[in-house]
Amino acid sequence: MSNIVLCAVDLGQSDKSENVLQEAGKLADLHGAKLSVITVIPDFGMSLVGTFFDKDTLKKALHKANDELHSFVKETLPKAGDVQHIVALGTVYEEVLKTSKKIEADLIVIGASKPDLVDKVLGPNAARVARHASASVYIVR
Repeated sequence: MSNIVLCAVDLGQSDKSENVLQEAGKLADLHGAKLSVITVIPDFGMSLVGTFFDKDTLKKALHKANDELHSFVKETLPKAGDVQHIVALGTVYEEVLKTSKKIEADLIVIGASKPDLVDKVLGPNAARVARHASASVYIVR
């Protein structure tokens, strides 16, 4: 039985993430679990690229992502009750794993698409999460 379901969505691919979130919503309902939804913004702050942006750019991006996440969840799961919305900054798989431990998730729901050459060399986020998570992982294709 799952008490907390953590669903990772990519707001940049809302059409694919919609299926992932719907599946996570079904699983949370099935188990009577709390649903937490996370999206991750890449961190460019300390890189060379980061020097080209104003100090407030990252703060604005996080705020916008939070608004978009709330809208996305409301549109995708209009009948969902209390959903925890999480916007993290960093690398997707690292932030999903870190958040999973922090909120003590019992199940992680994440999407995966057909792997391309980059995924075969580096490994997709879903594979990394599945390999290193202490919770069960449900991968939606």
